[in-house]
Amino acid sequence: MSQTVDRALSILPLLAEGPANLEQVATRLDVHKSTALRLLRTLHEHGFVYRQQDQRYRLGARLFALAQQAVESLDVREIAHPHLVALNESCGHTVHLAVYEENEVLYIDKVESRYPVRMYSRIGKPVAITVAAVAKLLLADLPEAERRAVAERLDYPAYTARSTPNAPAFLKELATVREQGWATDLGGHEESINCVGAPVRGADGRVVAACSISAPNVVVTAEELIALLPLLRRTADAISAEYSGNTSPTKAAS
Repeated sequence: MSQTVDRALSILPLLAEGPANLEQVATRLDVHKSTALRLLRTLHEHGFVYRQQDQRYRLGARLFALAQQAVESLDVREIAHPHLVALNESCGHTVHLAVYEENEVLYIDKVESRYPVRMYSRIGKPVAITVAAVAKLLLADLPEAERRAVAERLDYPAYTARSTPNAPAFLKELATVREQGWATDLGGHEESINCVGAPVRGADGRVVAACSISAPNVVVTAEELIALLPLLRRTADAISAEYSGNTSPTKAAS
């Protein structure tokens, strides 16, 4: 680890003890005030520390938000995994779990298909956000203004002839997904791969994750995959119930 990164990270546990001024930070790090100030400014720009009116620094809200996101993601993955394994055993196809973080939709769990044809998706890898079923579910649940802002700043790669072409088309599809409570990707990213997804909801009814079943059309047709939707939704509902502590997860208002 570089000395600069090491020093910057050393500031965080110091401020966890309570607010500190520039001199206190410099003394603790055993560096000149100018060096400490440069590190603090960088952390401040990223929201990891906050400068109070009395010129002392404390931990920033951004740090707490990241910690909360990490905890929530870890929790939902841990809770969901046995359900995803059971779903995979029932249908035989690839099963994913994804979350929306930092303007990306990321896979946080995957159970491989029993069939020899495998998908290249990996845990921790961002999905094709404009076409993936899990992405549609996660973005469809955003408040309208945020949903529109996200859609308008995205690029729309033409992965296949079925890819979402532009923001208006994407927003229209998100509205449909929000209404029906499930989503598909039928050859939008790869012509040979189809996917159907369902939302995992928290105690407040908001979507915290999305799970999906994916399969190549040489193994199962799109119609046969969509026929697995009731099984997928039961799995998503079971994860939602365990995650939120509710026996009957509620649907978020449209």
